Amino acid sequence: MSKRALLEVIALDAQDAAAAQAGGADRLELVSDMARDGLSPSRETFGRVRAAVDIPLRVMLRLADGFGAGDVDTLTGVAGGLRAEGADEFVLGFLDAHGDPDLVTVERLVAEIEGCRWTFHRAIDRAADRTSLRKQLADLPGLDTYLTAGSASGVDDGLPVLLAEAARRDEPGYEPRLLVGGGLRLDHLPALRAAGLDAFHIGGAARPGGWSAPVDAAAVREWREAVDG
Repeated sequence: MSKRALLEVIALDAQDAAAAQAGGADRLELVSDMARDGLSPSRETFGRVRAAVDIPLRVMLRLADGFGAGDVDTLTGVAGGLRAEGADEFVLGFLDAHGDPDLVTVERLVAEIEGCRWTFHRAIDRAADRTSLRKQLADLPGLDTYLTAGSASGVDDGLPVLLAEAARRDEPGYEPRLLVGGGLRLDHLPALRAAGLDAFHIGGAARPGGWSAPVDAAAVREWREAVDG
């Protein structure tokens, strides 16, 4: 029997979370402020979402636009507060001014969320060297996923990179699961599935009414059926 593919949906609040779960999402990425591409939610929002659903929930650690860490002490405090609230899975990723991974910040956060699984998000798509980034992060505990479109501009342009990286899944540094997201459309799925990719991330696609509207369970269900098909 084939392993079920993962469908992750961005949620902003408990209403989104409940609709995503009803539509068949396997996991949520919890963020705030999508006008700034997704920042950390409050502890209170996390608590309400955690109480509303029973599927896994990865929480964003990010306080500003872009892929610089900003105030690392504040960011570490946010991570600790969410951890104390019960968060046990996270999403993070920071680059330095040269496009290399900001290892100081990432290692501080990983120490703060010790024992938790986490995703390195689409900062990889802006990295100066994707292969080098993977090598530098390879030994960090808890890293089990890269959220990537294969390109900063989205899956349309990144598809060749995604297919090439999928073929390297047994190589050192390529063991974390590829979670495909960023301009992902239903028509991308056949090629991605044929390459063995089995994890998909949607945000706007779950909201036919736009980001000002809530997650629509029917839209999530359409993706669930397509991913399973």
